[in-house]
Amino acid sequence: MMTTAEVTHKVQLVDGKFTAMEAKEVINSLIDEKINFHKIHRLAICEGDMNSDTTYDDSRVGQLIREKESFREIYMEAKQAGKQVRINGILEIEIID
Repeated sequence: MMTTAEVTHKVQLVDGKFTAMEAKEVINSLIDEKINFHKIHRLAICEGDMNSDTTYDDSRVGQLIREKESFREIYMEAKQAGKQVRINGILEIEIID
């Protein structure tokens, strides 16, 4: 049986035009916050059992670090061209089983 979920709430987290430097600060802050979340979650899991499975958190931290590095290229391109960066970040929240 497949469960379908409906978006119950949306949060417009970021919406606007930014200088390259501002965009760098916004994106890096968001990514750093998620990295910290996964590091703390990993630590909490390991607190009682050092052999706990932290594969998901480990992979998310790695993925987020790669995303941060990937964004660096966009930031540098915009900065060198003297262009702005448009960021539209919407969180979609749904209740699931």
